[in-house]
Amino acid sequence: MATLSDDTLRKILVQIQQTAIQSQRALNVSKQQISAKERERRILQLTIEEITSLQGDVNLYKGVGKMFMMVPRPTMEGELKGEEKELTEDIKNLEKKSKYLEKQFNDAQAQLRDIFHNAPNQS
Repeated sequence: MATLSDDTLRKILVQIQQTAIQSQRALNVSKQQISAKERERRILQLTIEEITSLQGDVNLYKGVGKMFMMVPRPTMEGELKGEEKELTEDIKNLEKKSKYLEKQFNDAQAQLRDIFHNAPNQS
């Protein structure tokens, strides 16, 4: 690294710092999205449990805009289970993204540590 000019080293350092900052921000956003999707999935699971615990022919209504529409029980259960499956897939994808971003952030931090650890002591 001694052959590189100070300006080039500074540019490399800034680029690594920006990568670390962007990765950290994206990781935080991803974690927030995961928690929101998990909350939605839990609400759906509770709704499905309530619907399955109902006895006999019970009228079920689904909110459509400003009104409610009567929906057959099997249709409602199917829609809710489909939404739950979709949320589960979204959560898995977000977790993969979070792992990648965390690895990217850790790599950037390691590069910064290496640069500062191996930098010659200037007095």
